[in-house]
Amino acid sequence: MAMRPATKRHLYVATPGIRNYLEYGGHGLLVYDMDNAFKLVKRIPTGGLSASGVPENVKGICASAATGRLYISTITTLQCLDLRREKILWERAYEGGCDRMSITPDGKVIYLPSFEKGHWHVIRADSGEIITRITPNSAAHNTIVGLDGSKAYLSGLGSNRLTVVDTKANAVVRTVGPFSGAIRPFTINGAQNLVYVNVNGRLGFEIGDLNTGAVLAKVNVEGYRKGPVKRHGCPSHGVGLTPDETEVWLCDATNRMMHVFDNTTMPPTQVASITVRDEPGWVTFSLDGKYAFPATGEIIDVKSRKILHTLADEQGRPVMSEKMVEVRFANGKPVRSGDQFGLGRVI
Repeated sequence: MAMRPATKRHLYVATPGIRNYLEYGGHGLLVYDMDNAFKLVKRIPTGGLSASGVPENVKGICASAATGRLYISTITTLQCLDLRREKILWERAYEGGCDRMSITPDGKVIYLPSFEKGHWHVIRADSGEIITRITPNSAAHNTIVGLDGSKAYLSGLGSNRLTVVDTKANAVVRTVGPFSGAIRPFTINGAQNLVYVNVNGRLGFEIGDLNTGAVLAKVNVEGYRKGPVKRHGCPSHGVGLTPDETEVWLCDATNRMMHVFDNTTMPPTQVASITVRDEPGWVTFSLDGKYAFPATGEIIDVKSRKILHTLADEQGRPVMSEKMVEVRFANGKPVRSGDQFGLGRVI
């Protein structure tokens, strides 16, 4: 009788993942055991140091089970780590700096935004070598490659339009919008026909049609007011779809809440709110959709909406980060990877 492979699920959390604040978990890549109450397994040393040796802001994280590699960007560099050996293979600086990148499903190409400059670098994931450059002149910031790898979606702090790129030709094929303000975090569904975006000034989100470019809906949080925030300068910085796409989860920094919307209606309808321990600035989910991971470090059961655990480091400090990703292993080999964005996974 054949033995079933030994499986493990790890949550990788890059720090400092909220600005350069070392009080939220220090510096490195923290590994948590998802099958053992999210206990800390280890801290993997990482690069991302300034010329004076100070840890720089982590800007993004992504992983590829196909190649067994994990990538971390800071404001100046991109580093590549071997998941099995837990060693950094290379770290490279890029003209204009780096921001939140995304990798193709085959693990071969990374779309790397500059640090709020005009361009994205398209790079080889094995070596970091630059393939080409795409220049929407939008103050590059966030990036998603769709689940089928055919399109990359680029948003910048200086534009109210989302740029859609054909990954085969590395050419812009359309824009989506205009939305009511500059695009901040965003996510897409598995079919790649809908985008959910945060915009400056809105406690809520907007929805666009990725095929036609039209704006379909504008959704505001009810029962809560906008107010001052410590980071990001906008009330909602973080939006994600549950993998089954039945819910939208939204960050509310002013009120320190996660708001949940029923996504089986159009527009989605607000159904619940969950208090978290600090201002949330990001949200993503486990691959099976069981857990929500806000940047404030709570592990939330999606079905019951109850907080099950809170992340901490080896010193007992609360760990908070906007850059985390799940990786699954079978017999020590990476077999599946999640995404730092809360992507819909219905295809």
